[in-house]
Amino acid sequence: MSVLRLDAIQKSYSGTPVLAKTSLEFAQNKITAIIGRSGCGKSTLLRVCNGLVTPDHGTVELFDRPLDYQNLPALRRRLGYAVQGTGLFPHLDIRKNIVLLASLEGWDDAKIDHRLQELLQLTQLEEEKLTAYPHQLSGGQQQRVGLCRAMMLHPEVMLLDEPFAAIDPITRIDMHRQLLTLHQAEPSTVLLVTHDMHEAMRLADHIVVMSQGQITCQRTSESLRRENPGVEADELLLSLLGGAE
Repeated sequence: MSVLRLDAIQKSYSGTPVLAKTSLEFAQNKITAIIGRSGCGKSTLLRVCNGLVTPDHGTVELFDRPLDYQNLPALRRRLGYAVQGTGLFPHLDIRKNIVLLASLEGWDDAKIDHRLQELLQLTQLEEEKLTAYPHQLSGGQQQRVGLCRAMMLHPEVMLLDEPFAAIDPITRIDMHRQLLTLHQAEPSTVLLVTHDMHEAMRLADHIVVMSQGQITCQRTSESLRRENPGVEADELLLSLLGGAE
């Protein structure tokens, strides 16, 4: 079953194509990694999925219906979105950052507190951090906060745009474990944009390789491992990109 589908999406900026007749279907409750060189169109593709970017041509189907650009706020309540650098509001403490959307939705205090405690436990974020401000937290802690905020409303789809790129390698490994734990506890359809093939192979069920605005490879991570025994992830990515170019 698919909850999100892109059909022949095209997008250009100042006459330069960024996405060229891109078609993709994302399986329900699976993690799909979208990987490629910088500027290949992967982040634009992610923003097309939640209406931050409107395609020049083509159709976005979300929850079996064409994306309703007149009703984006309601649709985005069913989507979680986390980006590189977290995008936290610096003037709000951590608690207010996490629960902001629930407050705007009119949740009562008891429901907010219950959900907040669930997320703190899932992400192993210490409760004493709730009164701190983003600049007082480490990069890994900020990413945990970003994931908590993205998951606050129980989203059916999670859009992650290089969320772990700005943190150190050791913390990144820990965050990978946290993401897999979160996904197991609360399954959702996850789109993960990354430039790191190690990350893609570690986290994703499906791998989508992009080059110059086009999809050049769609495979399961399991099939890539099976067919390329002993090949390092970076070498595998270069092979996939080289074969496409």
